[in-house]
Amino acid sequence: MARNTKRRSNGRRSPWAATALIGLGLLITGGIYAGASAAVAATTPETATASTLSVDDGEVLFNANCATCHGLDLAGTENGPSLYGVGELAVEFQMGTGRMPLQMQGPQAPQKPVQFTDDQILAIAEYVQTMAPGPTFPSEEILDGEGDIARGAELFRINCAMCHNVAGAGGALTEGKYAPALTETSALHIYAAMVTGPQNMPVFNNMYLTEEDKRDIISSLLYMQETASPGGEKLGSLGPVAEGLFIWIFGISALIAITVWITAKSN
Repeated sequence: MARNTKRRSNGRRSPWAATALIGLGLLITGGIYAGASAAVAATTPETATASTLSVDDGEVLFNANCATCHGLDLAGTENGPSLYGVGELAVEFQMGTGRMPLQMQGPQAPQKPVQFTDDQILAIAEYVQTMAPGPTFPSEEILDGEGDIARGAELFRINCAMCHNVAGAGGALTEGKYAPALTETSALHIYAAMVTGPQNMPVFNNMYLTEEDKRDIISSLLYMQETASPGGEKLGSLGPVAEGLFIWIFGISALIAITVWITAKSN
């Protein structure tokens, strides 16, 4: 009796063939999509993604994100102050530094990552300016950093150093409050702080510090931000207290160690 042998038909494939074909198809499709997306992005102007929003857009954003605390009419509520008279400059400062929206109640609003785009912030600021006019943005000349640096440093020492430290390193205040460091603060936000007086900051109007005075102070701070410390390590820019502490801890300890070593060798 002839033995029947089973042979694999010529059309039969491995069970992994279908999986391999599906994977290959996904790779090809993904590659085509990625290439097309890159080509579209390369031909699209950068300004297309940075469209300017309108005042109406700012109103919608304000009602959705700010009205809970500040009220639909900007008159304030139990959870937030009135915005009458704050102007667009204060809005840009508070939102552009991440202080607003407020994360939680405390001695003062801390700086944190910004939650809105520049266009959204400017739209909300413009809406607030139309509803409750106040301080507005300065001219570019005030922020150019080309003022009198030496005079600005003197004005800063007289008016600001008691809270922000002579090197702009910040410092502690009463009841858990503090003056923030100015080592990375932009020129616009330095100006806005002087004009709007956020938190415990006093308002420096033009009767007290002229626009030229503000320009010189900003120029001095920008110079400190961009210039390395000529005296070596800054030690936190805390002044002679930090330097004296460093000498006592390391200098005196080194002298004691040397004295002990000399005594041990002589014995």
